[in-house]
Amino acid sequence: TILGETHEEEDEILPRKDYESLDYDRCINDPYLEVLESMDNKKAQRYEAVKWVLVFAIGVCTGLVGLFVDFFVRLFTQLKFQVVQSSVEECTEKGCLALSLLELLGFNLTFVFLASLLVLIQPVAAGSGIPEIKCYLNGVKVPGVVRLRTVMCKAVGVLFSVAGGLFVGKEGPMIHSGAVVGAGLPQFQSISLRKIQFNFPYFRSDRDKRDFVSAGAAAGVAAAFGAPIGGTLFSLEEGSSFWNQGLTWKVLFCSMAATFTLNFFRSGIQFGSWGSFQLPGLLNFGEFKCSESDKKCHLWTAVDLGFFILMGIVGGLLGATFNCLNKRLAKYRMRNVHPKPKLVRVLESLLVSLTTTVVVFVASMVLGECRQMSSSRHSGNGVTEDINSSIKTFFCPNETYNDMATLFFNPQESAILQLFHQDGTFSPVTLSLFFLLYFLLSCWTYGISVPSGLFVPSLLCGAAFGRLVANLLKSYIGLDHIYSGTFALIGAAAFLGGVVRMTISLTVILIESTNEITYGLPIMITLMVAKWTGDFFNKGIYDIHVNLRGVPLLEWETGVEMDKLRASDIMEPNLTYVYPHTRIQSLVSILRTTVHHAFPVVTENRGNEREFMKGNQLISNNIKFKKSSILTRAGEQRKRSQSMKSYPSSELRNMCDEHIATEEPSEKEDLLQQMLERRYTPYPNLYPDQSPSEEWTMEERFRPLTFHGLILRSQLVTLLDRGVCYSESQSSASQPRLSHAEMSEDYPRYPDIHDLDLTLLNPRMIVDVTPYMNPSPFTVSPNTHVSQVFNLFRTMGLRHLPVVNAVGEVVGIITRHNLTHEFLQARLRQHYQTI
Repeated sequence: TILGETHEEEDEILPRKDYESLDYDRCINDPYLEVLESMDNKKAQRYEAVKWVLVFAIGVCTGLVGLFVDFFVRLFTQLKFQVVQSSVEECTEKGCLALSLLELLGFNLTFVFLASLLVLIQPVAAGSGIPEIKCYLNGVKVPGVVRLRTVMCKAVGVLFSVAGGLFVGKEGPMIHSGAVVGAGLPQFQSISLRKIQFNFPYFRSDRDKRDFVSAGAAAGVAAAFGAPIGGTLFSLEEGSSFWNQGLTWKVLFCSMAATFTLNFFRSGIQFGSWGSFQLPGLLNFGEFKCSESDKKCHLWTAVDLGFFILMGIVGGLLGATFNCLNKRLAKYRMRNVHPKPKLVRVLESLLVSLTTTVVVFVASMVLGECRQMSSSRHSGNGVTEDINSSIKTFFCPNETYNDMATLFFNPQESAILQLFHQDGTFSPVTLSLFFLLYFLLSCWTYGISVPSGLFVPSLLCGAAFGRLVANLLKSYIGLDHIYSGTFALIGAAAFLGGVVRMTISLTVILIESTNEITYGLPIMITLMVAKWTGDFFNKGIYDIHVNLRGVPLLEWETGVEMDKLRASDIMEPNLTYVYPHTRIQSLVSILRTTVHHAFPVVTENRGNEREFMKGNQLISNNIKFKKSSILTRAGEQRKRSQSMKSYPSSELRNMCDEHIATEEPSEKEDLLQQMLERRYTPYPNLYPDQSPSEEWTMEERFRPLTFHGLILRSQLVTLLDRGVCYSESQSSASQPRLSHAEMSEDYPRYPDIHDLDLTLLNPRMIVDVTPYMNPSPFTVSPNTHVSQVFNLFRTMGLRHLPVVNAVGEVVGIITRHNLTHEFLQARLRQHYQTI
């Protein structure tokens, strides 16, 4: 075939919903293989080398995006805190703290307002972006999620969100930003920059774009945490529908490039030592090391594992509570905030900023306790200076510090380092209040219309919980050997695991961030226990937001009870199909009156073929194709609820057709106008005043359909747009042929059938779709178990799975929506009711 695709680039043969699907497959008749087959070995090697170069470029660009965000966040945050701190110190003596609060409010409200305005420009830039990227890697196309405008609004918006004092992080949006870079850079074009065009015809498929998005998302994790291996595992764990060894190497290489780039520039800018590589990620946990003077101290012991397990249980419960509250808030926003004018979303963001600022200021000034500074603090990689410089002494005498202000009046990364490495103690009351306030405010914040991450707030909240546990064990149980930094790290892992429910990737991310391999076992056990505990009550925060959006996300496997169902129980039997040789008027009618993304290519089994051979050239072509392609004849018949009949002709003229006779213009134009105006009427009700079912013969009602392949909507529209057809007086060999590059030239935004100029198309012309259809898609038998169907669909990255019986007849279609958990549960209940 000229263009054969094993799967379909968008959604299903069912009507489209809000989300579309992507083509990820690498099997027979794949365009990628066709391109490689047309090359010699040297050209193929150069083609593969280009992928490696692009993967490296994606990593470098993602690192530069992280550098940009980190630089301006530090700049704005330091400016804000310097002004406010000097004002607080001055107003402490003069009694004008209200003025300091107004200054802090001025900074925060301005920054948050700018972040909200950027989200109004591109709404998909709100939040962390991880749920959207998870959907994309799973095979669902979320509109606008990988556009250039999205990454610009995301990167600039998140620095304003973080600088505005909201309890959000910049690490989560880095994953989204890296994914957008991965999707856009290899295309060398953008809707936002239409005037910049490069002739680069490669990697123009959803499968290739998905691979680059996987690499970009992994690079985002690597840049955020300095964890290239963790980034690779994150991209694998969070839903990629297809994975192989070659992709693993490319993703890891991309992650290494991002870490290298960010480390090189941050180390050079911050320490003036270019090439020293001291800061691998945006979030540096520092070195965990006991004081040399404390001989009883150990990072952790076997006895501590019992406490870690208990902390994992509590972290799972806290995470489940966090997710439950945030889900209720999200539902409230969907019902009461989102339907209202966009200004309401901005006002909500400003309200959250106002509340957060007042709480932080009042808690720091009123609820803090003065604690004695420690004379020795041991940490590495430049963390000691950060801890010393971030101590706040508001309202406290010399050699003491305000513990609440130290946690609240610092950037979140500095507060985490305080909890991990500060040898001085934090009051249990302070830690409890800080945890409670941070828990509630971060839960309220996640979901408002600003770019916001959840990793760092969860780590900080969990670190306070872990530090509180360590203080209680030291003070009330007398366990002097406990290292508080370890318990703070385990608490952070427990709470974060209870919220996001990630295991493998999060374990490796935390190990790489600490540079301490001995923490591998306790972190792994804690995350597993936190996940199991949280899963008993609800799903992870990202899965909850995916479900609230109604995205048909596929899990890794189905339940055991689903094997009671067969493919025939879940398939969609009502199909809209095309013939190998179809008139233009029929294709226009199908595309105008349906919203399906792919169509089975079929021929009908007729007993009186010779009579049709004599009377109709179109049917003759289809019968000839069937005889040359099919080895068996259908022996059974199936009731058809929909059938493609002859379509009304029209007076549309084809400029290249010289053999079409004139027909009655008035009646035919009326029929065509009716057909085009009724865009969303369910096919095939093309006649407004007459039901086609009244004219169907018994043969039409029981018409078996021999399956030949699948054809995409985008392919059909492209064929019509380029006038690929032949007349009845000609053979199909005279039809123009399009190459793969010509068929994919408009990717990823193919023309819409409603936008085509139909005056250039003659309705009687015939389109031969056989050179462009996929003649060998994956198919299943009606008796196949659902678990087998699901595994084939999920692991091979399918988008349409035809159900074909033993004699080669298509009896239904299975799509992503037929395999969602909710749909399978509904069909299972129907199955039990019929037993």
